[in-house]
Amino acid sequence: WLAGSYEEGPPSITDLAVRDRRWCQGNLQHAAVLPARGLTFVSRLHLLTGIGSYITAPLWLAMLVTGLLISIQARFVPPDYFPDGFSLFPSWPAQDPVRAAWVFVGTMSLLLAPKFLSYLLMLADRRRRRGFGVVAGFFGMLVEIVLSGLLAPVMMLVQSGGVLAILLGRDSGWNPQRRDDGSIPFLDVVSRYGGYVLLGVLLGWLAYLISPPLFWWMSPVILGLVLAVPLASLTASRAAGEVTRRLGLLTVPEEREPPPVLGAAAQALARSGGGEPGDGVARLAGDAALLAAHRAFLPAGGTRPKGDHAPERLVARAKVSDAPDLAAALRSLTPREKAAALSDAPALERLMELAGHRARA
Repeated sequence: WLAGSYEEGPPSITDLAVRDRRWCQGNLQHAAVLPARGLTFVSRLHLLTGIGSYITAPLWLAMLVTGLLISIQARFVPPDYFPDGFSLFPSWPAQDPVRAAWVFVGTMSLLLAPKFLSYLLMLADRRRRRGFGVVAGFFGMLVEIVLSGLLAPVMMLVQSGGVLAILLGRDSGWNPQRRDDGSIPFLDVVSRYGGYVLLGVLLGWLAYLISPPLFWWMSPVILGLVLAVPLASLTASRAAGEVTRRLGLLTVPEEREPPPVLGAAAQALARSGGGEPGDGVARLAGDAALLAAHRAFLPAGGTRPKGDHAPERLVARAKVSDAPDLAAALRSLTPREKAAALSDAPALERLMELAGHRARA
């Protein structure tokens, strides 16, 4: 039994965007569950929190666009102080700097208070305080605040695009998550995030033309977009991660004091011959015990629920049936079809036959 979570986060913001797209679809689908009978208030609130975590991105984007349009109107459209004709008293534009300041303070409190409260909670626990470190934990929190603030504009646009795609009926699919160090070739980073940089430069130029104070108010968003390429490259860099680890920043207690289960896992991994999973078909064909365990998890006799006509499974079964040898079968299968073949008893038996195994009786 593990007391904590040992699932690694995405190694880069590109992988984070892929996972976020999948999670966004799942959370938005919960909107159909909200009216269901029998749900408690806490359950509905939990579902609403998940939905709100993604629809806030397009709401923030809409607010930025609206503010920009209002600033353009104020810059190029003279105010009409007498909109209703002749009057002794002008109609001044409504402004409320006090409420605006309170909105700013409230927003910053919602964003930053949970981080500082978490730090105080860490200080109150001796084991966590020793694991994170008082000084390293504080500076790690500051680094996280700066990085998350700079990445927020890019993630806002990514999530807004995801919400739009879901509303248009586009499925995100379900691809395996990368678990390596996350390094991405620099040209790929430029290709993927160069558009955000150009958008940031254009937005900054436009904001400054409209009003220099508007430029400074929007500078956090502009700066995050302009720095999209170096931020994406830096946060995916193994070297940068090693530097922060040596400084004790952005680490967890398990990195300082690895628990026994991690040591046992490392030893088992070393005995298995390395950390790369290799080809699934080859592993099954070369390990009778693994093949027997895998077969035990499959539906008996290849049975499937009535009406299950998954195209990947049917196509995979047809391809492996017609293949003259294992190499030809594997070349003909797409990654999804290969996964379907490994989870389908008849297709699996055919693959094992091609690999030199006798089909199970």
